[in-house]
Amino acid sequence: MGDLIPLRRRAALDVQDTHYEVVLDEDETPAGETVLVEPPAPVRERRPVIPPELRGWTKLRSAAEHTLGRWAHQLAYHAVRAPRYAVLGCFWASVGAVRLIGRHLRWWWVAEQYGLRQGAADRNDPEMWIRLHREVKATRTWRGIVLFGEAVGVALAAGAVVSGPGWLLGLALAGGIPVLARIGRPADRRIISAAIVTPRFRKLNPDIVLRAYYAARLGDPDKPGQQVQFGSTMSRDGNGSRVLIDLPHGKGLDDAVKAKPAIASGLDVSLSQVFITRDPTSHRRHVLWVADRDPLAIPAGRTSLLACKQTDIWAPAPFGLDERGNRVSIEMMWNSILVGAQPRQGKTFSARALALYAALDPYVKLSVFDGKGSPDWRKFRLVADRCAFGLAMTRDGDPVELFIDSLRGIKADVQDRYQRLSELPVDVCPEGKLTREIARDPRFRMPVRLVVIDEFQEYFDLPDAEASKEVAGLLVFLVKVAPAAGVIVLGATQKPSGIGTGQVAQQFNAFRDNHQIRLSLRTGSWQVSDLVLGSGAYSEGFDSSTLLPDYKGVGILRGASDATPTVRTYLADAQDAEKILTAARAYRQRARTLSGMAAGEDVTRETRDVLADVREVFGPGERGLHWQQIAVRLAEAHPEHYADLTAEAISAQVRAFGVPSVDVKRDGVTLKGARTDAINAALDRRAMTADR
Repeated sequence: MGDLIPLRRRAALDVQDTHYEVVLDEDETPAGETVLVEPPAPVRERRPVIPPELRGWTKLRSAAEHTLGRWAHQLAYHAVRAPRYAVLGCFWASVGAVRLIGRHLRWWWVAEQYGLRQGAADRNDPEMWIRLHREVKATRTWRGIVLFGEAVGVALAAGAVVSGPGWLLGLALAGGIPVLARIGRPADRRIISAAIVTPRFRKLNPDIVLRAYYAARLGDPDKPGQQVQFGSTMSRDGNGSRVLIDLPHGKGLDDAVKAKPAIASGLDVSLSQVFITRDPTSHRRHVLWVADRDPLAIPAGRTSLLACKQTDIWAPAPFGLDERGNRVSIEMMWNSILVGAQPRQGKTFSARALALYAALDPYVKLSVFDGKGSPDWRKFRLVADRCAFGLAMTRDGDPVELFIDSLRGIKADVQDRYQRLSELPVDVCPEGKLTREIARDPRFRMPVRLVVIDEFQEYFDLPDAEASKEVAGLLVFLVKVAPAAGVIVLGATQKPSGIGTGQVAQQFNAFRDNHQIRLSLRTGSWQVSDLVLGSGAYSEGFDSSTLLPDYKGVGILRGASDATPTVRTYLADAQDAEKILTAARAYRQRARTLSGMAAGEDVTRETRDVLADVREVFGPGERGLHWQQIAVRLAEAHPEHYADLTAEAISAQVRAFGVPSVDVKRDGVTLKGARTDAINAALDRRAMTADR
């Protein structure tokens, strides 16, 4: 302990123009008294008692399924090859028996002494030769007696086994054949092959990591203060190695990201095996994770949606696997989602996987628009309320007009939702926003909506400049305002910049930049990657242009959670999509939520599906309504179509579908009306006719 010398304040300022020497705080420490400042206690992170991969029922079940699956695979693998193992075992056991007999004979003959006797003969030393000869004769006599006793014992044991019960013979063969086969087979000839091959990988150590970082010029071991240091010990993390790196002062995450190819070269691995992520404690500190083998080259497999089970849009949608094999899900509610990539990298497949998940929820209203008009989205006609493909005129009308008209309707619906949500009582809408119960209650007419727009850049650059301006304004409104009202926007593009001019170009950028969740598959440059992932992604170490062309359906997912994983998306090809959408249509027919074009409505006409609208105004548990009540509710729900509707008019229109007008008693009053069962039966008859 050295003496602490207090530094006294200068009594007066000697230099008048050094204004920064003016003391702002008075020194309350008495002269000559030393004050020791106690340093803060270091923050020590405790390691978890239970490993993260075993926390929670979901992860524990996943680990158990993986282990049991591996055991089942091994059992099946060896069961199929059991006859081959038996034949090889018997063959090598016979070889082992011959080898074992030969070893015993060499042991009895004392063959190892032959060299000594030959050496004595070469030296012309008869006395040593005679002595060695006498010793070998005595040894052979003793060993012969032992070998004879062993042979007699083996013969007696074999006779007892052969003459004994069958289980004893089987037990002897089961124990003896493996031992003899192990003696007989060569060291490089295995009888039982491995069912699971453990991959070989380069084991990292601190010296290799330091060599890589110094080779990448991220430090200098010979200069003071320029050494690369470790913030943690190197440890195994999943299928790779993980370590915390502290760069020298003046170096940061940006430098490490730019030097990532050089680091991969120094580690002697491929670029796709190196992952550099930000550490929140310091800009010069980052996490280095090196995979044992290229994790992105292993496909994630088929989507679990092929089970065709009903989904819930309020639950996370399964999307794929990250670089460490963990499942990745996306919360679609309250978010807008952007997918961007070069052509033929799996962009449409990735976006379609999320749309298929929403389609299996019969209470989600779908609007699907594809600017390029490819076959990828056309099967969504089975479930979509509104859909249009391409920009050219079709038998359904002008797709651009249909697209604009649909956006207008969705905008009006969003504005109306906010108004009605604010007027709902607190016990129905506690926080003033959409809930699952409200969305699924037909009385409120606020279902969750998904608007899919593939190749949305086409709609910003239409031949009609006025149409482009209107589309741009509507899309910017939806991406900014609609998600909070339960309207999900899912956009995909292969050209995230350079679209339109003037105000349209500004609104295109605003539409692109206001998506909360972003997936970037392979892009042409880091600048394009930043446009898709959002500004600053490259400086944080995320660059989709480094993904290899062979990686189909592999992209960087940003904004879905605190982490930014590289995801291998699940696959659903055209046949899979058709199977899923067929099941989704059946769910919607059962829930009576099939609407719009999927229900056969001609959206080019101003008329509506009267029967479906009437069914919509019936509340839960209501078995019948008077015609007057139906007319009033229709006028409130759709005033643009039913404002002047009378009870007699709606009665005539509904009776045309085979719905009888019967006596309905409500609130103590009996009047003519329609019953719920009759309307449901009419809807079922129409659906069956449409399917034929």
